[in-house]
Amino acid sequence: MGATARPELDAEWETFKTKYEKQYENGDEETRRAAWEANYDFIQDHNAAYASGFETYMVGENEFNDLTNQEFVSMLNGFRQADDSSVSTNNVFEPREKAAPTKVDWRTKGYVTPVKNQKQCGSCWAFSATGSLEGAHFNKTKKLVSLSEQNLVDCSAKEGDHGCGGGLMDNAFKYIKDNNGIDTEQSYPYTAKNGNCMFNKTNVGANLTSWTDIKNGSEEDLAMAVSAVGPISVAIDAGHPGFQMYKSGVYYSILCSKTRLDHGVLAVGFDQQEMFGMVQKFWIVKNSWGESWGQKGYINMAKDVGNMCGIATQASFPVV
Repeated sequence: MGATARPELDAEWETFKTKYEKQYENGDEETRRAAWEANYDFIQDHNAAYASGFETYMVGENEFNDLTNQEFVSMLNGFRQADDSSVSTNNVFEPREKAAPTKVDWRTKGYVTPVKNQKQCGSCWAFSATGSLEGAHFNKTKKLVSLSEQNLVDCSAKEGDHGCGGGLMDNAFKYIKDNNGIDTEQSYPYTAKNGNCMFNKTNVGANLTSWTDIKNGSEEDLAMAVSAVGPISVAIDAGHPGFQMYKSGVYYSILCSKTRLDHGVLAVGFDQQEMFGMVQKFWIVKNSWGESWGQKGYINMAKDVGNMCGIATQASFPVV
């Protein structure tokens, strides 16, 4: 990068490194510091705009602030969109109710495991898939079992997934069905890298019989599914600096695409709040970037404003 570090930020840089236990190889610190400083400036500018009422959410520091946005997206956003040849002939969700309630939060009902951290591996799709299956399994058995993302990373290549190189939640569901189950987190722990398949059928934590897609682009159907079924796997466009450094508020960005989806997450509910004299509706979304990111690992994303970030473009859930 060659840019000279700003001495007035030395203390904050040292604090960042200590807090997130950062250690850099020879010569790498200068590059990381430059990325961190650029992100520091972005945070100051964005939050000034928020304070003036021009933004609906705040940003802040997390463990990824020494990555440029491009690096961050290539490492952490591993959702691969289905090409047209693999467009599924799955069941499509048909809502039974006339309207969804105004708020739902499955975290309060025991359906959701603690926030996990995929680290620098593009396995978001696996975390999204385990999240919706953990909820469906809980609904059926009243037992919350944390399921193994590593099992999916290592074993679902035949279904079209690429481990840390990305994948699809529906492919993960297909693997679990073909495989007659998925191991527990405890029996097959996460390593954040591709490995050999070590599935062991004596350690199965959950299974599924099929999976259901939600009508493309329908936030109304997604809300009905979230309220009737439980946590739902969703794909979004998470490729923007504001998302990388999200801290609080309702995420809304005109840069966000409804069709270029790069990240798999979990819709665990929705709610609304009054802000600037208006009702703001939002999805409650569980991410897999650890608790230093967002609101202890969660983000509130704008709801019913034209399918923001494509949250309803490619949503699905397992049936157990």
